[in-house]
Amino acid sequence: MIGTLNALVDLVEALGTDEEIDVAAFAGDHGTTEYHLRRMFSALAGMPLSEYVRRRRMTHAGAELAAGAPNLLDVAVRHGYGSVEAFGRAFRAVHGIGPADARRDGGPLRTQPTLRFRLSVEGSIPMDVTIAHSPALVLVGHAAEVPLIHEGVNPHIQAHIAAIPPEEHARLKELGDAEPSGILAVTADIEPDAPEGALLTYLHGVAVQATTPVPDDLDALPLEGGSWAVFAARGPFPTTLQNLWAATATEWFPSNPWRLRPGPSIVRYLEFTGDFASCELWLPVEQG
Repeated sequence: MIGTLNALVDLVEALGTDEEIDVAAFAGDHGTTEYHLRRMFSALAGMPLSEYVRRRRMTHAGAELAAGAPNLLDVAVRHGYGSVEAFGRAFRAVHGIGPADARRDGGPLRTQPTLRFRLSVEGSIPMDVTIAHSPALVLVGHAAEVPLIHEGVNPHIQAHIAAIPPEEHARLKELGDAEPSGILAVTADIEPDAPEGALLTYLHGVAVQATTPVPDDLDALPLEGGSWAVFAARGPFPTTLQNLWAATATEWFPSNPWRLRPGPSIVRYLEFTGDFASCELWLPVEQG
């Protein structure tokens, strides 16, 4: 996977700045899927592939303007934009100044260096991983649309959970009759390389068998049968869980014959005290 990601970066550099990358075709040529490739790129680069491409284009555009390119429309079209206005918005989002300012003053400009991925072989985070094979099931509970936050506690999720009455937690626990058992934190409906702030569906609930009747007042997320990589972790919350997410991309997936498949991620809490958690992270996988 590390070699594939570096080849993708090379392709970004090789293509003209106005050319679109056929990520699905590239992934197929390298024996993987677009979904897994985008997820791994985002996890390891700290930004979606689309954002990296935009930053690289704006880096080249900034250099042209600082060198005195006379026609803003020509620069915009050369970098894949149909109007000066759209180009200006993208340019300002990256550099913090407008194209005309860059051409007049020469900067300041923010450069996005070419990425290079390297595999860490330190094994710095011990990983307790089990591959579980699950039949079709349904995740049921209370769902809310919340923004994606990569680091720290998500206050929108906290507020959603706090609004659920204690007796409702008890009802959900009684309803659950499938693995993973117990109250679950489910993240769904998010693009594989979504940027921070993108909206996702958070469901606080339980897993039930596909044949179990679901009460009308609960949200339901049906899942097909498939394999799951189950990562166990213990430590300060939410740091340990967020570090575990990163370690799956940097250490586990590059050295195991599995890849992510579309589906929600599930966190099962075995112990939770507010600032400490013992939990399992369930990720949907398929053999690569």
